[in-house]
Amino acid sequence: MTQAVLSLDQGTTSSRAILFGQDGRSLGTSFQPFPQIFPQPGWVEHDPEVIWQSQLGSAQTVLSSGAVRADEVVAIGVTNQRETTIIWDRATGEPIYNAIVWQDRRTADFCDELKRAGHEEMVTGKTGLIIDPYFSATKIRWILDHVDGARVRAERGDLAFGTVDSFLIYRLTGGKSHVIDYSNASRTMLFNIHSLTWDEDILALLDIPAAILPTPMESSARLGETDPLWFGRAIPITGDAGDQQAASFGQTLFTVGMAKQTYGTGGFLLMNIGEEPKISSHGMLTTVAWGLNGKATYAFEGAVFMAGASVQWLRDQLQIVDSAPESETIATSIDSSGEVYVVPAFTGLGAPYWNPYARASIFGLTRGTGRAEIIRATLESVAYQTRDVLDAMQQDTGILLPELRVDGGMVANNFLMQFQADIIGKPVLRPEVPETTALGAAYLAGLEVGFWDDLEQITANWHLDRRFDPTMSEADRAASYRGWQRAVKAALVWADDHDVAAQ
Repeated sequence: MTQAVLSLDQGTTSSRAILFGQDGRSLGTSFQPFPQIFPQPGWVEHDPEVIWQSQLGSAQTVLSSGAVRADEVVAIGVTNQRETTIIWDRATGEPIYNAIVWQDRRTADFCDELKRAGHEEMVTGKTGLIIDPYFSATKIRWILDHVDGARVRAERGDLAFGTVDSFLIYRLTGGKSHVIDYSNASRTMLFNIHSLTWDEDILALLDIPAAILPTPMESSARLGETDPLWFGRAIPITGDAGDQQAASFGQTLFTVGMAKQTYGTGGFLLMNIGEEPKISSHGMLTTVAWGLNGKATYAFEGAVFMAGASVQWLRDQLQIVDSAPESETIATSIDSSGEVYVVPAFTGLGAPYWNPYARASIFGLTRGTGRAEIIRATLESVAYQTRDVLDAMQQDTGILLPELRVDGGMVANNFLMQFQADIIGKPVLRPEVPETTALGAAYLAGLEVGFWDDLEQITANWHLDRRFDPTMSEADRAASYRGWQRAVKAALVWADDHDVAAQ
């Protein structure tokens, strides 16, 4: 009998279901893409019913493939796009508004009001986050303020809020479990990362009723079991973590100072900082990495909003590539980007700049600039943004990272991985299993049911696919990065005038 853990990986552009065996390798996978909704500039939404149907459909498809049957699945782990906000009716499970996606910037002005009123120090001290529209809190407030009757229903206890993991678990359990793990809760800007509880002061500040909130849980715990309707039997749900924390677990970052970068829709660099939360002084976020065995592990995180999404822009809006893999072929057809820099601030700039008003820009264009230079510069921008975050993180911790582990869809791009190693001056390590987000959720679920014994067994499952060593000279590295910093500075000057432009 082949036993496996089923991992549900609900991302920003697709829903995946992957079965993992005890060696940490995939036994089957299925995924379904789904559309993005852009109601107006700076707004990004998803249809929660499409999220649910795509995730359920991918899970049912992989279980019907024949590799592993539903009765051989020992547990389910859930991982998800974080900060994305859904509010639904407790009785019916029906959302009252579209999911407001993590990239959405509609609450930027309200966040500015909170900062001007002097609340940021309090919020950062309690949550480890800065005040920014990226996080769930102001999205919740927006829905309660803009959907007819929502606030009254919320105060009555008729509505439920959740990040995507909460929503999926609620649906999977037939409404029996309204839960969230510590890692996802720590991304709402409502969660006190010291006490691991919802913070009453911030709830009062934002006028958010506590009645709508899910119960915070450890990341490896008995979260509920599926309604037999979905898979023909009840399966325990025992793992839950936000996508970047799950990827960190899948990359076995169990030692303080280890770090990984995930290249998905956005780019996210996390470093394990141990069992005590620290507050960054260089624009990093402090987040709960996972809750396990009665303890929380914390991480510094640098969030880059546009990574793979920049290549999607090349494909879907500019239409200068037919597919993401083609970007590598075209980028390597020339020797350099010709000092062209793309600053992909389509939804603002994340760490360490945190400017929601920045917009995407291209600098250094000449008559000789063509399609290949723009494509190559777009890929390079992902590596430059990672360098920004890594430098800030090393200043915060005093830890000089010896190597960077990488995962996510973009790691298949060898040009990007080599340029990443070159621009940070450190080896980049790509694992055999690139889907470490789903793997991390599986590990968390499997630990709870004894499918894996301990962290040592999981660490032994990590295997190197390829190591990229830096080959760029220090002089070229410094010159290239100076050019990037100039481009970002120019983009931020544009953002400085947003108030005048809006008048």
